[in-house]
Amino acid sequence: MRNCVVTVLDTTGIQSYIFGSNRLRENIGGSYLVDRATDEWAKWALRELGQKLNQTIHIYDPDRPADRPYIEDGELAAELVYAGGGNTVLLFQSLDIAKQFTRILSKRILADAPGINLVAAHQPFDWDNESLCKVIQDLIKNQLDRQKRERISSSPLLGLGITAACQSTQLVAVDMSDNHGCPMPYLVSGEIVAKLDAVKAANDKLDDTLFDRKLPKKYKIALDFDDFGRSFGENSYLAIVHADGNNMGDRFQEHGKKAKSNRDYITAMRELSDSVRRAGLTALKEVANAVVNSIDSDDKVKGKFTIKDKKYLPFRPLVYGGDDVTFVCDGRLGLELAAIYLNSFKDQPAADGKPLSACAGICVVKAHYPFARAYELSEQLCKSAKKFVREQKEEWGDEDLSALDWHLAASGLFGSIGEIRQREYQVTEGDLTMRPVLLEHDYQWRNWPNFSSLIQTFNKNEDWKGRRNKVIALREKLREGSQATIQFLKAYSIKNLPQIQEAADEVQDCGWTEGHCGYFDAIEAMEFYISLNEEKSNEHLSSKNQAIK
Repeated sequence: MRNCVVTVLDTTGIQSYIFGSNRLRENIGGSYLVDRATDEWAKWALRELGQKLNQTIHIYDPDRPADRPYIEDGELAAELVYAGGGNTVLLFQSLDIAKQFTRILSKRILADAPGINLVAAHQPFDWDNESLCKVIQDLIKNQLDRQKRERISSSPLLGLGITAACQSTQLVAVDMSDNHGCPMPYLVSGEIVAKLDAVKAANDKLDDTLFDRKLPKKYKIALDFDDFGRSFGENSYLAIVHADGNNMGDRFQEHGKKAKSNRDYITAMRELSDSVRRAGLTALKEVANAVVNSIDSDDKVKGKFTIKDKKYLPFRPLVYGGDDVTFVCDGRLGLELAAIYLNSFKDQPAADGKPLSACAGICVVKAHYPFARAYELSEQLCKSAKKFVREQKEEWGDEDLSALDWHLAASGLFGSIGEIRQREYQVTEGDLTMRPVLLEHDYQWRNWPNFSSLIQTFNKNEDWKGRRNKVIALREKLREGSQATIQFLKAYSIKNLPQIQEAADEVQDCGWTEGHCGYFDAIEAMEFYISLNEEKSNEHLSSKNQAIK
């Protein structure tokens, strides 16, 4: 009998830790520290443990797979199974060694990343007679989740005597921000000091990840929300895009169950985790390339707006390295970049041989709107898109559907996305929105190609181009319902509205079908959408015209 201990690491409260500030530098540093805590620092803690015990440690590296010995050979003190998807899984020779490791890692996190809460769950395991797959699944589902729920929140030590408060966390200030690379001086706590000190390393990592090192870097990566691009005399908007892979937890479980042995399970989990990580990074690189390639010689994005100071990219990832991705960009690019990311992600190979799919939520807000609230809305929108995918899967049976949902907040945001939709988009006729939309689908008219080509039609078709008042008037009539829309078309001598593929013919006559308005979303988004890949949009328009003929 060969006994060992399985350890699973996770963090709690990372959303508020990363996104709880309206200062981009703090968001950048927070994201970088969370990633380091359960990946690079876990590997560092293993090396420290090996030196302390004077024993060999196996640290898995996807680029350099190691040969034996393995943990089951009895010659290793510990082995890193995999780190990714929010969890780090390790195997130890004994519970005492596992606890020594967590002490080393916890001390590092307390010192270098105050504010991050680490949760560790341990489970003894019989290598010969138990399934590692089942033990890890039970450990994550039961013990780890229970520890998260039952964890006693830490109470930070507040000031004694006369102290000043940090402007971001309201904890005791220990320094000024301008001593840590921030141009704007303000009081900061130890947590914010750690985040600001991590910004340069985070930027260097992102620079190397997104761009070819051999290419000259003409543009800089933004460090402030005001660097994402503005149009003179207009309000500045940001888009927060949150994308997440579909059913990834179930896929990992199913892939692991196919393993014939515990060592096969470890290999399978490593391969799938690494393939998903590479897929996310490749898709993100394609987004970055699309942004760079859209900037012309006058430093304008598709001729629409000039990038800030002619040097800052209007795009910046905050969370990446897996199927869970969050990035920020100029508000006019959010919808298009989300679609580019989803399209690229689904084209990447995965180790289990199944196609990848994901959903995205896009929240467009004014530049200085509370960032935590905007991120919360983007998460809700992503969940809305996932719900739509599940409904379509039940109807059509497709396994690899992707979808996106969005909200364009010209003013404030009050309530959940469901409450906002009910309050602002429900009328007597039905639902004004076609959102969420599938990324692409042959049988459902509520899809991205239809939405994007409708915007192109309203912007470029002779009946609508340059006739802003006419388009706005149509939008108001659509709100009043199908009969009002029919009267509007007669008054303007318009034969019918633009065609929507796969929709019933009635939508061209009255603007409505199946309880949804087919055109309201496109009209609302006209000022918030810039196509970076007009060739594909034109192909869709061409196919629509062929269908009409």
